[in-house]
Amino acid sequence: MSLIGVLRTGVSGMNAQSNRISTVAENIQNASTTGYKRTSAEFSSLLLDSGDVGNYNSGAVETTLRRSVSEGGPIASTNSDKDLAIQGNGFFVVSDAAGAPFMTRAGNFVVDGKTGNLVNAGGFTLMGYSLANGTPNPVLNGVADLKPVNVSVMGQEARPSTSATISGNLSFETPVYDPATSTIGYSKKNSLKVYDNVGQPVTLDVQMTKTAANTWSVKFFNPADATTPVGTATVAFDGNGKVTSGGSTLVQVPNGREIKVDLGGLTQLSGDHALSGTADGSSPTSVSGTAFGEDGTVYAVYSDGTRKAAFKVPLADVASPDNLSPRAGNVFTTSAESGDIQIGFAGAGGRGILKAGALEQSNVDVSTELTTMIESQTVYTANSKVFMTGNELLETLMNLKR
Repeated sequence: MSLIGVLRTGVSGMNAQSNRISTVAENIQNASTTGYKRTSAEFSSLLLDSGDVGNYNSGAVETTLRRSVSEGGPIASTNSDKDLAIQGNGFFVVSDAAGAPFMTRAGNFVVDGKTGNLVNAGGFTLMGYSLANGTPNPVLNGVADLKPVNVSVMGQEARPSTSATISGNLSFETPVYDPATSTIGYSKKNSLKVYDNVGQPVTLDVQMTKTAANTWSVKFFNPADATTPVGTATVAFDGNGKVTSGGSTLVQVPNGREIKVDLGGLTQLSGDHALSGTADGSSPTSVSGTAFGEDGTVYAVYSDGTRKAAFKVPLADVASPDNLSPRAGNVFTTSAESGDIQIGFAGAGGRGILKAGALEQSNVDVSTELTTMIESQTVYTANSKVFMTGNELLETLMNLKR
């Protein structure tokens, strides 16, 4: 038996358990790290060919590190609408300060005060596709065209009116308009507020004239030009006071869009003249927040409560997530064993969905790590005893010369 080999085998065993203790220490210290993936030390024997007779040369043990990247951690709710968790497979695509892409499950994002980008606790910026030019066409095996998610670039926005509705009752008792006896040129007058291209409110005069027993003429005027209507309609009613024709018309808003006005909700019944009107659009409003959809759509929320899709966050995946290479900041890069990156959207291609206001916790079980630590301590001590025994035998052999 090779006594020197015994010493080396003992040292190999102690080194292996040191590696195992190191992974335990790392796991325990990251037990509260968002999206952290547990690392474990696995051992395999390294045998020396000694033959079946004669001296036996003891081998060693090799340590292989395994990371449980594909094992999800529990999802916990938070109070921040910018916290994101992936329920299922996939990774966020993030970039460092130099623009290099990485993958992570850590979705604890906040708005960076200097840039307005969404940045997680590791300092990595969330990447997504801009929706400014419509639906994106992602590169399936790359991260081209991804941009930092930053809803502040939406800035202020004016929403010109594109549609409106006038509904309510036109009094059946209103007499048919007689220009010979009238001095005002219409039977009833109302107004409708709409918005032009720069978000400025424009109040249109709505003049309604009963031209026959069951027919009304509706004209829209810009108060600045009361002679030329910007839209007209002739609305006819049946014997039950319901609209039979002329239920909609187009109105050109000064310095604005051509809007479609729905008149189908009008009635001509006995009773008072009572109308109501609505129109979309708004004055200029600024971005006040961010909202996320389960499919990864990022919405800019405006101060008036409306929202607009601004970005779409993709999810990355690889063939073997457990073979990804870890980097500082709780991020990963691809390796030869993991396979190349594949890009898609949440809920498609086996990828998970996004949960806003939630975070994925570490997949570390502290009780399991403590048990592993006790086991490693015991085995390390046993290996040290092997080393000490081999050393004592070697000393005995050396003393024979004396």
